[in-house]
Amino acid sequence: MPESHRAEPVHAELDRTDPEGAIAAAAKRLSNSGRWGADDILGTLNFLTEEKRREGAALVRRGVSFSLSQQFNAEGPQKGWRRRMNPVHTMLDTGADAERGIQGFPHGHGGADDMITMPLQASTQWDGLGHIFDHGMAYNGRRAGDIVSSHGDRVTGIETVADRIAGRGVLLDVGRALGHEHGTDGELPDGFAITAEHLAATIAAQGETARVGRGDLVCVRTGNLSRARRSLAAGTGWGDYAGGPAPGLSFTTADWLHDCEIAGIATDTWGVEVRPNEFEAAFQPLHQVVIPHVGLFLGEMWDLDALAADCAADGVWEFFLAAAPMPVTGAVGAPVNPLAIK
Repeated sequence: MPESHRAEPVHAELDRTDPEGAIAAAAKRLSNSGRWGADDILGTLNFLTEEKRREGAALVRRGVSFSLSQQFNAEGPQKGWRRRMNPVHTMLDTGADAERGIQGFPHGHGGADDMITMPLQASTQWDGLGHIFDHGMAYNGRRAGDIVSSHGDRVTGIETVADRIAGRGVLLDVGRALGHEHGTDGELPDGFAITAEHLAATIAAQGETARVGRGDLVCVRTGNLSRARRSLAAGTGWGDYAGGPAPGLSFTTADWLHDCEIAGIATDTWGVEVRPNEFEAAFQPLHQVVIPHVGLFLGEMWDLDALAADCAADGVWEFFLAAAPMPVTGAVGAPVNPLAIK
């Protein structure tokens, strides 16, 4: 397999009337089932080796860091789809309790304590390998019911990769590279399907530090979050950020994602792939291929704006990325506060 993204990506034709056939063909063509053995639970994180982590760590030169996480609060973008709500933060002990001396601690000791109630995919997060199935099958040829039960994912739960996701990160600012062609400044319009050709054009525009290869953690900025922020600032709310029309990866990028042998990919959108989806009747078809068949980790709702501005300013698009998910036992996805360090 190539160590870096090939210059001329193969374009996969898309029959918009046949999602089932396209998904089945891609699943067969790109499957990593059995590639790392019948017991494998890491999928594409097998590409993120100790050498790749050393390569990523060596990119820290200035010491500047960027949090790539959105906030976790009740003013988030969730609208209740499939019972996904925004985080609810509740205080269990407060400063007022301490002032009144009702906490039960001796000699004036007081404190504050709190809790949060939230779906694990309410804000910036990773999709784990137990998150999406294809015809009742999970990653590495396992039956979905054998993997995830009411007790959670006891095989590929997100805690199994809590010590893995750190290495060379690379930002592909497709919004900045291509947005001007569509009458926008640094943003792609809703419904824009990013193809492998678009990704190659972005890499070419950004230069050598934007090369993509085995074991890399790729961040794709579309500008979708920037647009939502303007809506929030104008007092009109999040709009359709959570699940509505958005730019994103085309289904045809499945081959690129597989062939580049990246460890994971994250975007500034709710669902990584373009919405509405490209088929006449489908729901997140790229997820249906790359999670259960390729074993690829997907990051959603990442905040890439400040990092993108810095990369554009200094012309360096690679960095050390530490993006360990919260190790919630048995979770099929989990919150993360990714840190990009340059």
